[in-house]
Amino acid sequence: MTYSADTHPGRIPGYEGGPLAHLPELLDEPLFWLGHLSSCAQSEETEELLFGADHEAAEDFHGRILGRTDWPAFTVPVRAGRMHVVHRTLEEDTGTDYLLHRPGWDRAALLAQDDGHFMGPGLSWSELTAAADNGAAGGSTTDPHSRLLLLLPAFADAAAPGTAAARLAAALRARTAVEDPERLAAALLADQGPCGPTRWTATGDGRLINDGDYSFRNPANAFALSADRLSEVTAALAP
Repeated sequence: MTYSADTHPGRIPGYEGGPLAHLPELLDEPLFWLGHLSSCAQSEETEELLFGADHEAAEDFHGRILGRTDWPAFTVPVRAGRMHVVHRTLEEDTGTDYLLHRPGWDRAALLAQDDGHFMGPGLSWSELTAAADNGAAGGSTTDPHSRLLLLLPAFADAAAPGTAAARLAAALRARTAVEDPERLAAALLADQGPCGPTRWTATGDGRLINDGDYSFRNPANAFALSADRLSEVTAALAP
């Protein structure tokens, strides 16, 4: 698979499902982000900050997405390869898959699944912001705010820096219509999605791994990626 400026997720090597639909226009819809980020809100207070008076409109908008026969998919360039974000619209298996593919791989690596059986996290804070700030052309958008929010549900990091809230608030202010992006950013970073804050560790051989019970990047889990693939993932996502 050759990556170029006009590459879009018509096919992801080794990924079964779809057909995939390239819909970058959804990223300009404030209501899209409310549904996309909904699993990040793990308390009633955070949910209220996210949806506010738009709860019903957001549910209706998200319902129309889930009613599609194709699967909305987005790409974000990273240091080596691309992250793919796929919204599954199967009637009884809706959710969002976060996959990494590097040139030369015969199949993409699943890093996180955001659904009723959440798997992750797949990204540390430094990896998330590196992907958001990647200046490479191509993908679904070059906007760093959109890239940050696209990948946010795959993130958890107990060591997120003090500047994280301001960075997230700026993205929320730019791409959504939430009333209080500062308070929402702080709440989202406190919740950190279904898995909660997760500790990341750099191993002696250069792998970045975590201690998440449901993470593909925790080598203690029976379903974790292989040691070689974990090394390749680390290199691909490195800041």
